[in-house]
Amino acid sequence: MDEEKLNISIRKFLKNVGITSQRKIEEKIRKAIDSGKLSDSQKIKITASIVSEELDLSESINGELEIDN
Repeated sequence: MDEEKLNISIRKFLKNVGITSQRKIEEKIRKAIDSGKLSDSQKIKITASIVSEELDLSESINGELEIDN
C-alpha cells in the first residue's frame, strides 16, 4: 500500500467534505434566521456522519455551532 497516496486521497476527500459541509450549513443557517426559525444568537446541535460499507465504517461526530451576532 502506498501510504503517501492514501494520505493524499484521504486529505482531498476531507477537504471536499469540509468545504461542502461549511457552505451547506451556512446556507441553512441563513435561511433559518431569515425565516424566523432561528434567532441570530443561539447554539445549534449538529452531527456529521462518515460511512463506508466497504470498510465497515460508521462513525458520527457530534458538536454545537454557536451563532452570535
